[in-house]
Amino acid sequence: MATETVRLFYTFDSQRQRRDFGGSAFIEIQYCRLPAKTDIREIVSVDSILNWLDDSLYVPDENRFYTRYSNIFTGGVYNNLHTGPVDVYGINYYSPEHVYAIIESLKKTQPADYEILLDWLKKAEAFNGIYILGL
Repeated sequence: MATETVRLFYTFDSQRQRRDFGGSAFIEIQYCRLPAKTDIREIVSVDSILNWLDDSLYVPDENRFYTRYSNIFTGGVYNNLHTGPVDVYGINYYSPEHVYAIIESLKKTQPADYEILLDWLKKAEAFNGIYILGL
């Protein structure tokens, strides 16, 4: 009996393609485009975030993501300025230093589907870190 493998990470070429695939029920991982010296309160402000960007990485299954990646995505800054494990229902900001540590952890642990995430994260060097935006 063959089993079908379902990817964990997706990219889309357009908003229409994303909506046709699954609407808005995604965790969105996106680059932080704010300047490096931006105050952390502004970085994690809801008003600073634009959702559904075409260069974002999308995760349709928050449970699988949390199970496989919560030990890698730790220490992110929440909207309330606290830090902790990834919140799949809120704002999580990871600085460029965190992104580097995440990349190193991915290379070492190689969780399922990590290659897509790793390739995407390597491009984050051009940005002020990343966000994980929950459902």
